[in-house]
Amino acid sequence: MEQLRMYINGEWVESVSKETFATINPATTEVLAHVPRGKKEDIDLAVKAARAAFESVEWREMLPAERGRILNKVAQMIREQKDELARLEPLDTGKPLSQAYTDVEVAARYFEYYAGVADKILGETIPVRADILNYTVREPLGVTAHIVPWNYPIQIMARSLAPALAAGNTAVVKPAEDTPLTALRLADICEKAGIQKGVVNVVTGYGTEAGAALASHPDIDHITFTGSVSTGISVMKAAAENVKPVTLELGGKSPNIVFADADLEEAAQWVVRSITQNAGQTCSAGARLLVERSIHESFTARVTELMKNMRVGPGMENYDIGPIISEKQLKRIESYIEIAHQENALIRTGGKRACEAGKGFFFEPTVIDRVSTKSRLANEEIFGPVLVVIPFDTIDEALAIANGTEYGLVTGIWTNNIHKAQWLASRVRSGQVFINNYGAGGGVEMTFGGYRKSGFGREKGLEALKYYTQVKNVAIKINK
Repeated sequence: MEQLRMYINGEWVESVSKETFATINPATTEVLAHVPRGKKEDIDLAVKAARAAFESVEWREMLPAERGRILNKVAQMIREQKDELARLEPLDTGKPLSQAYTDVEVAARYFEYYAGVADKILGETIPVRADILNYTVREPLGVTAHIVPWNYPIQIMARSLAPALAAGNTAVVKPAEDTPLTALRLADICEKAGIQKGVVNVVTGYGTEAGAALASHPDIDHITFTGSVSTGISVMKAAAENVKPVTLELGGKSPNIVFADADLEEAAQWVVRSITQNAGQTCSAGARLLVERSIHESFTARVTELMKNMRVGPGMENYDIGPIISEKQLKRIESYIEIAHQENALIRTGGKRACEAGKGFFFEPTVIDRVSTKSRLANEEIFGPVLVVIPFDTIDEALAIANGTEYGLVTGIWTNNIHKAQWLASRVRSGQVFINNYGAGGGVEMTFGGYRKSGFGREKGLEALKYYTQVKNVAIKINK
């Protein structure tokens, strides 16, 4: 068991209160390390450090190309340390080792991608009058706050931190209390890559203490939050008190819509992957299977068979499905299984803890059929390896069911009829639509974000840079 420190103003420090908390391995329930319990005072120190760094001549006058070179160095160092980083992630989150390696590579890609655009953040000239030169410039916002969830710690931290730094901002990161290890290691990499002190700060602590203090701090200029709808609402309210912009990536209840004319084996494989990756603890998980009634029984049987064959066990041993993050989340999943029993839904497989997998927080991959569209099972985010199945008869009914929740993050459409696919894609209310695939490898280049209660603002790709810059218009009078 290590005693870790957090990173503020280029220094590794204890919390002001000297208090700590334990982070545990969800596969074994063993304590991995003791971490500083940052609170309001620690957040204030981090924000002051980030503000001073942002106002410093060294950072403000650094050539964009030089920022890009430093971000490329971060990417290089992530890859050089990929084995260590990939082993930390399963210990902290429980996810399979192979998925952790993917997360580490994606984190490197974020820094690499945004390194390449650091010197290409452009304004434009706007014709007004012959004697006026009018143009816009995109400037950094200032101090950006990054509240990172526990399901993809290193990947999601990199997703927002890399574009923020590329645009010239400074940052304060608050990782989830359940999974702080790779965030601290990434701070160390940033330091060693040459990022000046104060530009990147990482404060560990509980969301109700450090997270709330960061969201409500009057001297931040933007908040990026990924997490639950309820916490996202709290972050919005805190930001509103200080009139600060936010980017929110919240929950989802994403559907895979499968038609009888699709490549059904390919669709079945992806339906299973989309709900079992990271034990279903993914905002964009394919949590609903909408299947054409003529193939409802046969297709659901194939999906059930694939789910039954998934191996559940410790992530470090690279099982197909690792543990749920905590006992609290495990009990939440069980509460939805109780709803299934109360509503006489058909549990085709799973529906209980996988006790044989170990003493950690394991849950069997689960398929629940005969679910009403009005059921909480069909409308609320369960956040576990639980798939609900709903048949449909017509394309209009499929659209109505797909759009029938408060969410709108991702939709998968499976059909060999491109006209049918495009008709649905143009009408479904979600931020990403995948046709005959789901996720497209999660490319960093692809714009990501939600409709409705799945949040607003966009991350990934060039679009993300718009949310880490502000536009200034300049008009120059030209005289003879």
